[in-house]
Amino acid sequence: MSLSDEHLPEEGVVGSTGSEHLPEETPVATEGTEESDAPVANGRHSTELVEEADPREVLARERDEYLLALQRTQADFENYRKRVVRLQEEQSARASGHLVEKLLPVLDALDLAEAHLNESLETTEDGRALRASRAMLVDVLAKEGLERVDQADVPFDPTVHDAVAHSEAEGDVGETVVEEVLRSGYRWKGQVLRAAMVRVRG
Repeated sequence: MSLSDEHLPEEGVVGSTGSEHLPEETPVATEGTEESDAPVANGRHSTELVEEADPREVLARERDEYLLALQRTQADFENYRKRVVRLQEEQSARASGHLVEKLLPVLDALDLAEAHLNESLETTEDGRALRASRAMLVDVLAKEGLERVDQADVPFDPTVHDAVAHSEAEGDVGETVVEEVLRSGYRWKGQVLRAAMVRVRG
């Protein structure tokens, strides 16, 4: 064996230099494996297709929304109408109350004239006309909402009575009562126009 043959690698031994190349493995397709991309239909994946909404459901939803809006509008208008009517009634009551309040001195004058009538004057034509005129005016105003406050021997109520005199009660002191009405008071449709001027006891 020559010197050159000693440096040759033995048959079947791979050199450290790795000059020998192994045959490349051919990729084997696995049975049942699918492509990563799903089939595309009309530019979208089939899983992204959205079902169209039922037109009848859309119309029913819009109908319900319009009906609710109409009901709210009707309720708002009804509340507005009631509020306007109430304001008109309050303004009318205030206006008529101011007019009646200006007539109270006339009623006071008629009350005073009637209180000074004597028996002879009551039988005269002038006396009967005065009494009838006063009664007619009071009746007309009462039908429109005027209420006279002139009762005696009733519990004192500071909302409708103005105590200008006081009498001592005999015996045990009980509740304060109206002993005498010095000037009548009036209420107009539940609102006090003028408190009654009274003398109280108790």
